[in-house]
Amino acid sequence: MSLNLTDAISIATAVKTRKVTAVEVVRATLERIQTRDVELNCFTAVTAGTALADAEKIDNQIEKGEDGGILAGVPFAVKNLFDIKGLTTLAGAKINAENPVATQDATAVAKLKQAGAILVGALNMDEYAYGFVTENSHYGATRNPNHITRVAGGSSGGSAAAVAASLVPITLGSDTNGSIRVPAALCGVYGFKPTYGRLSRAGVALFSTSFDHIGPFAGSIRDIATVFDVLQGADDKDPVCTTRPPVETRLIASLRNIDGIKIAIADDYFNQKAEPEALAAVQKVALALNVKDYVTIPEAHRARAAAFIITASEGANLHLEKLRSRPQDFDPATRDRFLAGALIPSNWYIQAQRFRKWYRDKVREIFQNVDVIIAPTTPITAPLIGQQTMILDGEEILVRPYLGQFTQPLSFIGLPVLSIPIRRPNALPLGVQLIAAPYNEAKIIQVAAYLETLETGFLCH
Repeated sequence: MSLNLTDAISIATAVKTRKVTAVEVVRATLERIQTRDVELNCFTAVTAGTALADAEKIDNQIEKGEDGGILAGVPFAVKNLFDIKGLTTLAGAKINAENPVATQDATAVAKLKQAGAILVGALNMDEYAYGFVTENSHYGATRNPNHITRVAGGSSGGSAAAVAASLVPITLGSDTNGSIRVPAALCGVYGFKPTYGRLSRAGVALFSTSFDHIGPFAGSIRDIATVFDVLQGADDKDPVCTTRPPVETRLIASLRNIDGIKIAIADDYFNQKAEPEALAAVQKVALALNVKDYVTIPEAHRARAAAFIITASEGANLHLEKLRSRPQDFDPATRDRFLAGALIPSNWYIQAQRFRKWYRDKVREIFQNVDVIIAPTTPITAPLIGQQTMILDGEEILVRPYLGQFTQPLSFIGLPVLSIPIRRPNALPLGVQLIAAPYNEAKIIQVAAYLETLETGFLCH
């Protein structure tokens, strides 16, 4: 079978036109996972039996003349904090392995299945989604497909690496402070964090309830837009999932122009403490878009500090009982950060939330004059597995927290953000963030689709 397994829509088209069967697609996917994942460690579980059974159902539907769904026969996998019926939801934790199996799929998993996609497994992550590297002490480190001595990023490292390695065309992850965008950038794929509350988190093990988002990874903007469309819609199982009308972004992705969209480059905080190539990637995108205007997102450094306080406090609160009774069963890095979060004074948390409101209003003012802002995703390319520190602007700083320095101030107020992949010959990939006002995902998709059509060679395909 000759088939492009990196593109979801191409697979679905081939399955629906009976050029290939869903069973053949899934078998090829399972073989690829079996061959490559020994080295990469993206998967913590592979659902081969149910995947083949679901593929047979899709093939039967198509043989009967039924549509099969927009993602008919497309393999996908999800970060192991999404509930998968019949599997225990690990959330990267040793403790959770003792829990009973999930009795139903998470809403997002169910929606993808309803669209004809076929789940092939669960993916590795940082414990409880608290990290940026996916070096999990219980389930091992996920390796970057671009260079196996490098981290895949986190906490959705398995999700990004699985797409980058062409194990599956689409995956789902979660983003609290950058956990979709950071691994997307380090692995060289698209990673999309829609507006807070836009997609249902029902059936997802949360880290920080007022920050957590879910979103897709893919190798093309068409696939990102299609998955986003499938996942949209209110869900009474998730009280923060809004009833805002869905946007047909897969149609917008076909426009491939940026007429009337006002774009600017983030300066000040977003132009500091980064390797020159990370900043050069932003300038390359700006040149391609003919963007020369700059905007300052005020007090971004305080937004990042406040984000640390809120997420540490909320995360620790979710795990207090186990922190008291079973501290030895946590990943040491996660445990220590949760314990620190549990000791944060309540007035710090209150002040951080007050600042959050002020900051949200200030950024809202910026978006009265700008539609999309571009900024680096990470300050560096993928660090080595086990690397503890890095040098930025002549200062030695810790790798783990600083990988999120450009993503945290944006998660803080729930903005929709897409990390687009930047290809660099003979070098590790980088990412550039496309940022918009809440519920303006369509403009982000439109800009990304335009960039994808340019023959400049810097976007990964």
